[in-house]
Amino acid sequence: MGKVEEILSVLEEMYPNAECELLHNNGFELLIAVMLSAQSTDKSVNLLTRNLFQKYKTPEDYATADIKELEQDLRRIGLYKNKAKNVKSMAQMLIDHYNGTVPSSQVELEKLPGVGRKTANVVLSVWFHVPRIAVDTHVDRVSKRLKLAFKSDSVLKVEEKLMRKIPKNKWSDTHHKMIFFGRYHCTSRNPKCEGCKLKHQCRYPNI
Repeated sequence: MGKVEEILSVLEEMYPNAECELLHNNGFELLIAVMLSAQSTDKSVNLLTRNLFQKYKTPEDYATADIKELEQDLRRIGLYKNKAKNVKSMAQMLIDHYNGTVPSSQVELEKLPGVGRKTANVVLSVWFHVPRIAVDTHVDRVSKRLKLAFKSDSVLKVEEKLMRKIPKNKWSDTHHKMIFFGRYHCTSRNPKCEGCKLKHQCRYPNI
């Protein structure tokens, strides 16, 4: 069994049911949740959106919201002022250019305020079922520790390397499994190295 095959096998064994943990009922809610998750945990975002998604349901609701009120609704998560501005602008752009519907194209998604490559990849993968590997902090850390990428590689470089090494039909699934592995096992601090089946492949504690 090759190195990548072994990693995929272990991840499958550990997290066979890994999936997006951001709560959402539609593509628009998923887009907002992913935007809010930057430098915040999925858990904190889910606590916030439980009420947010009851108060604001459509792009029109966000676009016409008072910015100060929206800031207060988001104040429990990091960078809330900037996120409020981006969410409001994003909603207005959906109305103006996409008939209030979340676009299913990478290029169009990345035109939206506050939406970068990672956010677009998550929405494409989770909602539109397009094969993608979204590189967040967990995927970046795990990839570098398991020698799938170099320590100096940019997020985009990590994504490109993962797409080359992992079969396309496993991109989205592996992305979720790597997030779970990084979130619950191969954590930034005090990773669970003892008994880890991938320890022999790992650079930790050098990264």
